[in-house]
Amino acid sequence: MIRRDSLYRRLLTWLLLPLLALGGLMVLQAWVEARRTADRAYDRLLEAATLAIAEQVQWQEQRLWLDLPPAALEMLATDAEERVFYALYDAQGDFVTGNAELPADPRQVGERGDTLLYRDIDWHGLAVRQGIRRARLEDWRQRERFEVRVAHTREGRERLAAELLRGNLAYILTMAALAVGILLLAIRAALAPLTRLRRAIRARDPRTLSPLELSLPRELAELRETLNDLLARMRRVRANQERFIGDASHQLRTPLAGLSARAELALRQDDPARWREALEAMHATSVRTSRLAIQLLSLTRLDNPEYRPELASLDLNALARQAVRTHWHACHRDGIDLGVETAPAPVRIRGLDWQLEEALGNLIDNARRYGARHVTVRTHASPPALEVEDDGPGISPGRRLLMLRPFHRGSEDSDGSGLGLAIVDGIARTHGARLTLEDASGGHGLRVVLRFPGDTP
Repeated sequence: MIRRDSLYRRLLTWLLLPLLALGGLMVLQAWVEARRTADRAYDRLLEAATLAIAEQVQWQEQRLWLDLPPAALEMLATDAEERVFYALYDAQGDFVTGNAELPADPRQVGERGDTLLYRDIDWHGLAVRQGIRRARLEDWRQRERFEVRVAHTREGRERLAAELLRGNLAYILTMAALAVGILLLAIRAALAPLTRLRRAIRARDPRTLSPLELSLPRELAELRETLNDLLARMRRVRANQERFIGDASHQLRTPLAGLSARAELALRQDDPARWREALEAMHATSVRTSRLAIQLLSLTRLDNPEYRPELASLDLNALARQAVRTHWHACHRDGIDLGVETAPAPVRIRGLDWQLEEALGNLIDNARRYGARHVTVRTHASPPALEVEDDGPGISPGRRLLMLRPFHRGSEDSDGSGLGLAIVDGIARTHGARLTLEDASGGHGLRVVLRFPGDTP
């Protein structure tokens, strides 16, 4: 089973990932801030305890003496049941009294006033916070230096940090839930126009190619205009197809009806000569009908507005020689002199060989059908051009533009379909060439020239 991707799921994923990362950073910051706040609170108690102990230090019997009040340590004892340690050291670093020998702090301090240092240490397998107050006796007889070292375990700090973190987590989770809810609503609201566009397209009749009229945001309005442009191209294609169907039905109705009438008339005859006459007429009609059908298909393909062929490099000299070879037998059979005059060097353009061959074929066939006795195919190098000149009756200047219209005949000749020059004009437009109808060089006849934009290697 193929799992279809979802724009809603993709937007939700790409918006939730940064939100989750931000939430993780907020939780980490809340944890760091909770520990810092707990340390500040307990460090105040640690400072008060060292100060209370230092105030009780006296000089008696030529040595430091301490009468520790119970309140000095009770202020560090909480319901977390921390363990509290203290010690008094003289100026030489010798232990005087206390309930544990605590390590010294190697950091140096200033010479003026009391100084309190804090640090976290691992002491006898216990993680403790130690505070060291370096002070001196303020007696007029003695100014002995000493250190008060106090340490207590971190149970209370950890509990306070956890309580602070829980309070922050409740706030963070509430804000995260609110943000996710708003995000879901925002995504649905943002995708609502896309849903309306999908429903509008789904509700349309497949035969309807009219533009979409739907109010949409700018980004989706571009998509709507793209769809409308596609619908417009489809309308042009359908119009081209309908025109082809109408032209084909109109142009093929008469020869097909003639074939049917000839066949029916021949079936009523018993004379073989009449049968042969009918078969010859039917053969001529079928040839004309086949040629007409081929020309209709060519014209329809050329008139297709979505037809964008890929052009290739061609030599006009080679095309002209090939066209003469292809049509020489038909012209020779009708007593027509068909020749070719090419430029000295290859004439390169970008085009479609089969289309240009068809254009030359239509021009040669038109000249042959309308009374020409001499037909010449020429190429020119500057600018690149193809030319077909004949000595037939020609076309008056006032009717030359009309001859480029489909089904417009220059004479009452029933063999013609009026599509030859229209097809040549379509091929010229496909190649970006200019089609002109001119008088022949002798003043009698017609010269048709296709001038291409320029040299192309």
